Amino acid sequence: MTGPPIPIVAAGPAPQRRRLLNRRVRLLVAATITYNVIEAVVAITAGTMASSTALIGFGLDSVIEVSSAAAVAWQFAGRDPERREKAALRVIAVSFFALAAYVTVASVRALAGGAEAEHSTVGLVLAALSLAIMPGLSYAQRRTGRELGSRSAVADSKQTLLCTYLSGVLLVGLAVNSLFGWSWADPVAALVIAAVALKEGREAWRGDVCCTPVTPATPAGGCGPGCSCCAAAPN
Repeated sequence: MTGPPIPIVAAGPAPQRRRLLNRRVRLLVAATITYNVIEAVVAITAGTMASSTALIGFGLDSVIEVSSAAAVAWQFAGRDPERREKAALRVIAVSFFALAAYVTVASVRALAGGAEAEHSTVGLVLAALSLAIMPGLSYAQRRTGRELGSRSAVADSKQTLLCTYLSGVLLVGLAVNSLFGWSWADPVAALVIAAVALKEGREAWRGDVCCTPVTPATPAGGCGPGCSCCAAAPN
């Protein structure tokens, strides 16, 4: 008597394809680190000159994004990246939490009567530039990470996507302050940055990212059952 057929599920990318994806992840990580180092230096310098909590917070997010990308680079530098994945996710999560804590404290102090933020042309240009660059980089990271089945690569892509959202928030906050003199808009924009960072940190800590390798059973580009970010971030 024969039992019910046993379903056969593919084990992810073939070895040659996996090696190609690993190299692609390393290149994307290198691009992310390079851009964010420049972004961090410009944002923190301009934010300090303009007493802008939001701009300094944006620069610190860039620093944290570098640490996130470095964690992924460390993971994929080893012979067995999967064994290093949990540690890389922890680094990414802690980085998010650190950003949220710092920006929250700085924003509350600014709202309670700290120095008012001034106009920053450099900040406006930087926010607009990041808003144009980050979506494409995040998409490439996310697509590669999903196909590879890497939680940390997808988490890092969400960090890059967060930079896109924060660029928009920063641009609005700086513009409103510059146009109408509403200095409260700057720390409020920074609090939005903190809230989003906290959310992403919790998800990275839990490993709540699209992580199932592409197989015939996961036709949505690497998204398995219950994958929460697929609907919001299609391939």
